[in-house]
Amino acid sequence: MIGYYALVIVIGYVCGCFESGYYISKLMKGKDIRDYGSHNSGSTNMLRVFGWKYGILTLLGDTLKAFIPLMLVKYLMIPRLGLPEGSIHKEMILLVMGFAAVIGHNYPVNLKFQGGKGSATTGAVMMAFDWRMGFLCILIFLAVVLVTRYVSLGSMTYSAAIVIEMAILHTRWPLILFSVLFPVFSIYRHRANVGRLLSGTESKFGQKASAEKQEDN
Repeated sequence: MIGYYALVIVIGYVCGCFESGYYISKLMKGKDIRDYGSHNSGSTNMLRVFGWKYGILTLLGDTLKAFIPLMLVKYLMIPRLGLPEGSIHKEMILLVMGFAAVIGHNYPVNLKFQGGKGSATTGAVMMAFDWRMGFLCILIFLAVVLVTRYVSLGSMTYSAAIVIEMAILHTRWPLILFSVLFPVFSIYRHRANVGRLLSGTESKFGQKASAEKQEDN
């Protein structure tokens, strides 16, 4: 089984390294999105800097790069492993691969480890793992953003809810404990947003960032 885990880690990470925002901004705008706004390549920054079209394209890319590979592994590779009914490896392989995709998105080796924050990719992982969890993540994210207009808060809230969802829907401790990694890394990647939320300076959804090149404060 170690070989299969190693394989899906590599596949997940490589797929995660396809930084949709970076390539879309380079190909369609001739700019590196990481030089603008919040200096990351996620869909929220793309939306704020370049507009809805670019934000949606980035969201779609960051979602599909995790969802499609996980679904292929789920329905093509895992059934051929001959695992006994109820084996925890069926679920754990998907979680490990999904987390590797998030790490690839956050720290892409091809872009000097400067990627996004993993929110869309995490949501795609949950949807591929268990559509019920993915659906709940979307509902929680939308509810928080609609009430507060803070995308970062919505992302961290639904990531934290993954652990509760796992405990309710899948119950086994190895899965629950592993799922903790998703909110931990989400909060870590959003640590600057946490500081701005606490100070009341966090940008709200709908606010447009300048497309002029900025430097970190």
